[in-house]
Amino acid sequence: MEDYKILAINPGSTSTKIAVYKNNKSIFLKNIKHSADDLKGFSKIADQFEFRKEIILKELKEADIQIDKISAVVGRGGLIKPIESGVYEVNERMKTDIMNCIMGEHASNLGALIADDIAQSIPSAKAYIADPVVVDELEDVARIAGHPKFKRVSIFHALNQKAIARIYAKTIDKKYEELNLVVAHLGGGISVGAHKLGKVIDVNNALDGDGPFSPERSGSLPSHQLAKLCFSGEFTYDQVKKMITGQGGLVAHAGTNDAYEVEMKAKAGDEKAKLIQDAMAYNIAKWIGASAAVLKGKVDAIILTGGIAHNPDLVDYIKDMVGFIAPVVVYPGEDEMQALAMNGLMVLKGEVEPKIYS
Repeated sequence: MEDYKILAINPGSTSTKIAVYKNNKSIFLKNIKHSADDLKGFSKIADQFEFRKEIILKELKEADIQIDKISAVVGRGGLIKPIESGVYEVNERMKTDIMNCIMGEHASNLGALIADDIAQSIPSAKAYIADPVVVDELEDVARIAGHPKFKRVSIFHALNQKAIARIYAKTIDKKYEELNLVVAHLGGGISVGAHKLGKVIDVNNALDGDGPFSPERSGSLPSHQLAKLCFSGEFTYDQVKKMITGQGGLVAHAGTNDAYEVEMKAKAGDEKAKLIQDAMAYNIAKWIGASAAVLKGKVDAIILTGGIAHNPDLVDYIKDMVGFIAPVVVYPGEDEMQALAMNGLMVLKGEVEPKIYS
């Protein structure tokens, strides 16, 4: 079998993760931290492009990774327009939409830009993104909210949900496209997706919309109470926005976004910590049940993944609530770098055809 080397690039708000895979084996992994001082001179995220790219090239050089031997560069997909799941070759239209921030600014937007710039210096390599957070496969009925001024939007952990679903499918000698699954990504944000034969036909907006509350996000809130708060005169729009995303969930209830810290307090007998942890598990399970209804009860498995899936008490709470629906399997943690590389390898091996962003 031909050996392929894939460079994966995942820019985050305070770090840039890079990895090099030889086929499906990691041969280099680095998490580059960026301090507030490093980034304070950049007014826009796009302005960080050269800074981050040069650090990546420096780290690869110091690790004796030969750039000209790279077969593909896969960047974390950012906030582009809603697209269907898959691997997309980075093109000029995509780069223009990212530069114009058509869906907003986020560090992940740099993934495609840096990947493309590096790939252009390698004659045999191309740049791709895979399953960005804006993957949208919702059925039309799932888009309708309770008032025409509003609509339900698909923003979720598509990369990890899809990758873990494919990994599970292989363990039972099935294709992902043959299964009905409910996948719950349990991290700083929480998304619960109904996967029907390879498409996520319904999912909560894990960024700033509905769903279970999480370490940093409030999830669904009582509508009338929220409206009353907005017009109370006590809070600005930006303050309310932060209550929903960034300072909601565990941060608001427990004063920390560290789910492990809450777990340890609950184990030590802190009744409030246990109640809040149980409430988070309860809401996750409730959304899993709703997703099972979306799939009309025909669920092959329920998959729990993400960092919080390391918590056995929370996992057991969820299993106790939803175990009657389908087998519950747990893949704790997440490996976005492996997921990016896996998608790049599938393209290189001809197992999937890269899509065109238009």
